[in-house]
Amino acid sequence: MSFSRFKAGHLQCEIHSSNQAAGAAAAAAAAEVLRQHASSKTLLGVIFATGASQLTTLSALTSTSGLPWRCVCGFHLDEYVDLSPDHPASFRRYLREHLTQLVPLGEFHEIDGTASDPDRMCSEYILKLRGQNPLLCLLGIGENGHIAFNDPGEADFDDPQGIKAVELDLICRQQQLAEGWFKTLADVPPKAFTLTIPTVLKVPKLIVSVPGYRKARVVRRMLTESVSTACPATILRTHPDVTVFLDQESASELDDILVSQCEEKLGG
Repeated sequence: MSFSRFKAGHLQCEIHSSNQAAGAAAAAAAAEVLRQHASSKTLLGVIFATGASQLTTLSALTSTSGLPWRCVCGFHLDEYVDLSPDHPASFRRYLREHLTQLVPLGEFHEIDGTASDPDRMCSEYILKLRGQNPLLCLLGIGENGHIAFNDPGEADFDDPQGIKAVELDLICRQQQLAEGWFKTLADVPPKAFTLTIPTVLKVPKLIVSVPGYRKARVVRRMLTESVSTACPATILRTHPDVTVFLDQESASELDDILVSQCEEKLGG
């Protein structure tokens, strides 16, 4: 049994036929936000995620004609500590290749993972982000439920910091290896800079792309477990405007939830 939409808490979910279809739908939702802001005299702050989950979304979004990219001030979620921006796994390189070299953004601010003064870099970055007050965040979730690089051992729903350096857990590092970003587990950096969960949750609109079989288990956890840092993505159910875009693979462990949703609608 298949459904196109359902809801868990405040969280809206859409299931699409493929990764490409889900990415196109997520991109269309983001494009609509950009169009709504086209006439504004101020830049629209947008936070961009990276990784395998964002490839189809960013491809569809940057291929959409007529978007007011010059009205966008971009930021990104996280970056490895001490990884060269020329490394294939660098998120700065990723966003240059999949975003900033393809469309004419008004501004884009990178997290400098190789900064000589990390504390100063973090302070200046979060000041820029807060000054822009982003209205949209494109997001993914990790196999351990992380949001950005806030793994379960580092996640804090009341974090006083806006951005911080964190230790990456084994599951997170194994995911980076499995997705092909690194040749060996030893090559995966042990630390990263990340926006914290409260920083992400302050953004009024979240568009979350979660494709593939590898994410099926954590999608189920996100929707069914109690809200806790054991699976940080559960906190998304409390956000007032978040849509999660799934494909058939990432939704493959949700049959009982979908049946329950159908029964509720029929009974209503």
